[in-house]
Parts: sequence; C-alpha cells; structure tokens
Amino acid sequence: MSHLLEARNLRRILPGDPPVTLVAEASLAIRPGSFTTIVGPSGCGKSSLLYLLGLIDRPTGGTLLLEGNDVSALDGDARARLRLERFGFVFQFHFLLPEFSALENVMLPIRRLGRLDHSMAEARALDLLKAAGLEGEAGKTPDRLSGGERQRVAIARALANDPTLILADEPTGNLDSQNSARVIAAFRTIASDQGRAVICVTHDLTIAAAADVRISMLDGRIVAIESSPGSTGPS
Repeated sequence: MSHLLEARNLRRILPGDPPVTLVAEASLAIRPGSFTTIVGPSGCGKSSLLYLLGLIDRPTGGTLLLEGNDVSALDGDARARLRLERFGFVFQFHFLLPEFSALENVMLPIRRLGRLDHSMAEARALDLLKAAGLEGEAGKTPDRLSGGERQRVAIARALANDPTLILADEPTGNLDSQNSARVIAAFRTIASDQGRAVICVTHDLTIAAAADVRISMLDGRIVAIESSPGSTGPS
C-alpha cells in the first residue's frame, strides 16, 4: 500500500540565541485508512509535528511528501489551497463561529472552496451533521449545544470538503469520558470505513490504545513508532 503522507527528516527550529528546536529529524509514513496517534509529555513537540504535517507551519528542513509530491516548499497561497482541499482539522477548542448555526459552521469550508452552489453545500453539510447524530441540532448556535455536540460539529466541519487526511490536536481535552468515546468512535469510522487517514495528538490513553499506529515523542524527536496488533503497520 502506498503512502499518503511521508515526512523525511522533518525539522522545525525557531531562530534565537540559542535556537529552539521544536521538531528534530522526524521521519514517518502515513497510509490511507490508518488511525495514528502522536503521544508524549507536554512540550515534547507533538503539536509542532502535527502542524508541519498539516502544512500549517513551514519546516526549517527536511521533506514532506503528499502522495509522493514534495509539498515542503509551497508558497503560502498554495499551502492554504491544499489545506482547504485535502486536510481537515479538529482542535481541543472547537473554534465554531458563535454567530453561525451548526449547519452554517459546517458549510463554511465548502463555501470557501467554492465547488458547490449554496443548495448543494447545504445538503452536504446536513448529511455530515446527520452522520454525526446532529441533524436535529443543525439550526442551533454553538452556545445552545453541549461540549460533545460542539466537538462533533467540528468533526463534521473537518469532513466538509471530503479531505483525505484529518489532523486532530487534543480533540477530547475538554470532554467527559462518554463524549471522548464518541470522538474515538468517529475517528475509527473515518479511518477504517471511509479510508481517510487520521492523525491525532493526544494525552488520552484510550485514544492512543484505539489507534493503529502510535508515534511517541520526547524532546522534539520521534523515539518510537509502534503498530497495534492486527494493523498493517506504519510503513
């Protein structure tokens, strides 16, 4: 099976005296349909690596390949377009726009991409909310939703443009165990049933245990890449 995303000796170093290394010589490969977690102590570089993989931050060195194409040196506009087309993001804080309904929030990236007219975009967003069990909440603004519901809207929004990769940064950090379990189940479905790749930074041991591949980091470096029994492995 070919790699969807591959990092080769990826680095991110902040200039200074002395310079600060956020990510050092990170190499990994992500396959379609896989659920990968990045774990490690606070400040070890987990989120920094995720932002490099998601084209949010630009690497200081190394190579990032998306389906075999080098995307390391793309300019800002090209990176933004690729993020919109191919990546979906879920963060610890849902970042839903408070003045918009759940439906309108899910429609936002669809409208930004501009491939669907309004009625088609609305239908797509409604389908995603229905899949998340939130069809009846489509007209509600975020302040009228529970924390778990807001995060499920954020996951639906991440899927809006049919991305091949979902990147999540501590998505259960503000949720109770029941809602955390729903998020885990959603990620498993996204990966195994929909064939997308999910990469999730987490402190949650339950999420880490549910993943196909666990990447462990320490002091900016990948120190282990482990596959769960029965998975196809990281590479």
